[in-house]
Amino acid sequence: MVVLLGVLCVAQAGQQPPPADPAPAAGQQPPAGGRAGGQGGGRGNAAATLFTATCAPCHGTDLAGGRAPTLFSERLLTSNDDETLAAKIRDGVPNTAMQPFKATLDDQQIWQLIAYIRTTAANLKDKPVFVPDPNNQTIKSEKQTFRIEVVAPGLETPWGLAFLPDGRLLVTERSGRLRIIEKGKLLPEAVQGTPKVWERQDAGMLDVAIHPQYARNGWIYLAYTEVVPGYVAPPPPPAPAPEPPAAGARGRGRGGPPSPPSMTVFVRGKIDKTNRWVEEQVIYRAPSDLYTPSGSHYGTRFLFDRSGHLFYSLGERGEMTNAQDLSKPLGKIHRVNDDGSIPKDNPFVNTPNALPSIWSYGHRNPQGLAWDPAGLMWESEHGPTGGDEINVVEKGKNYGWGVISMGMQNGITERSREGMEQPIAYYTPTIAPSGIAFYTGSKYPAWKNNLFVAALAGQQLRRLEINGRKVVHQEAVFQQFGRVRAVTTGPDGLLYVLLQNPTGSGTGLGLSASTPGMVIRLVPEN
Repeated sequence: MVVLLGVLCVAQAGQQPPPADPAPAAGQQPPAGGRAGGQGGGRGNAAATLFTATCAPCHGTDLAGGRAPTLFSERLLTSNDDETLAAKIRDGVPNTAMQPFKATLDDQQIWQLIAYIRTTAANLKDKPVFVPDPNNQTIKSEKQTFRIEVVAPGLETPWGLAFLPDGRLLVTERSGRLRIIEKGKLLPEAVQGTPKVWERQDAGMLDVAIHPQYARNGWIYLAYTEVVPGYVAPPPPPAPAPEPPAAGARGRGRGGPPSPPSMTVFVRGKIDKTNRWVEEQVIYRAPSDLYTPSGSHYGTRFLFDRSGHLFYSLGERGEMTNAQDLSKPLGKIHRVNDDGSIPKDNPFVNTPNALPSIWSYGHRNPQGLAWDPAGLMWESEHGPTGGDEINVVEKGKNYGWGVISMGMQNGITERSREGMEQPIAYYTPTIAPSGIAFYTGSKYPAWKNNLFVAALAGQQLRRLEINGRKVVHQEAVFQQFGRVRAVTTGPDGLLYVLLQNPTGSGTGLGLSASTPGMVIRLVPEN
């Protein structure tokens, strides 16, 4: 480790690296081509240029290294946290050839280098081979051996799941359907009469939750995206006159139509005896001026507390300044009564121009909410390029997005600021965290009170051991069965997990493509 860092970039010591791409004005979005869910952000090219000029002449660009050892060594990167690596680059390593770079690299460039090195190292590693049928696969994780049992195949991009008291399992499909799994079988027909959904990119039918007093009142909560009410699509432009193609030319197509303005809506309703959605009531619908053609960062997860308050998350819809603006609902976690009315003890009820439903702010794209056994709310959040976060969310606090980030984002140059919360854990490269759940049952004693994180990138179900507010250990329980969207504990005490076939690099499918999915459960074998 010391040897690796002792020769870090020595060939370029004292040479000024090329400047990074200029940061845009506050609120400006990353350049086109950045990908949502922790995959983009527009800084990759600048970081690669910086690495090529500063480090590659000695250390090479792959696992073979160059005149000096590779910087993509797993041993190097797992035995040093980001702060340690930054200190060694900034201050050098005494009694070695590693000279300090603080005179030639600013802090943001140092963090760029670290993010680039970690992300490239992950890309250079061999990836587990996707297993399309996980049924009866036995997994020996660190503390628990279990067998995977497929409960319900045949789903399309499943997004949220929730158990009814009678054991039936509700699953949303992003395409716009609410499905019922009864006695271990997926009913062939979806629930009829559910809201009309706008589906494109990240939009569609999203989370589902059950009222804590469901047995008494029958309320089910749905989150979905809709086109702005009253929208009239503009007429298509006239087709240009065809031109004869040049010899050997290949057509590229005209692309799809532009997206209409859309936004998340939160409703509640009931399922009657014929499996129809009835008695719908709106919990929250945004003003029409907040609907945007962006198809990203809807956030969206439900959570009830013991007093019956409903929490729901909203992403900042790709405009990071929204997260710091208390007059807008975007980039926030909200707390309402079960009917959508505002609790009198919410933190911003008496703040001028602030939305009274806001519980916390400064969030990017939060897709996981869960209570730990001590009563703390935990949250998972997609970062830009790296910087995915696990947070403890508390009343009235600011989690920094738009100003600070552990990931790389044009317009953000700080990793911390007074008055803004730091993540409990963060991930570079991305794991794209989605749903989360604490396991408090008895079927897996060694997993008691552990936090499970569904991760879309790397096909991971991740297990985190928690001590108070710290993550003291973690492992990928499995990482070869597809994108992991959500996890929950069933009435039988077993963990149930939503899987979706892979998308993204190597699949030929965009990250937001619709693919087949399933519900699985983890059956302990010891």
